[in-house]
Amino acid sequence: MERENKIRLSFCKGDAVVISFVIMLAILIGVVFWMKTGTEQGNIVVVYQEGEKIQELSLDKDTEVLIENYYTNKLIVRDKKVAIVESDCPGMDCVHSGAISGKGRSLVCLPNRVEIRIEGEVDSEVDFIVR
Repeated sequence: MERENKIRLSFCKGDAVVISFVIMLAILIGVVFWMKTGTEQGNIVVVYQEGEKIQELSLDKDTEVLIENYYTNKLIVRDKKVAIVESDCPGMDCVHSGAISGKGRSLVCLPNRVEIRIEGEVDSEVDFIVR
């Protein structure tokens, strides 16, 4: 007769506490990163067309701009948010993307080869020096 070696796992109360702690820590870290993403306010809207910067706008000033290339996009800056509100491109995914306001966020119209990106001004102060 062959003898079967069975490994049995058993959990203690301490194991459940450690597993619960690790899960709660992972959720907390995820929430912190999720809340931090895109919350830093930028103040410059940069419009790129076919990879080249064509225009800079202030996020603080309400503006309407028409961007024309292969298609036409109507860009609106209002209430420190920017959105593409009208487009004649197929699918109009750029219009359905909604408004953005956080630094580092962008809107893209692929058929028109346009990217609208929110950036911040470069600080003139030096925070630290690496040697």
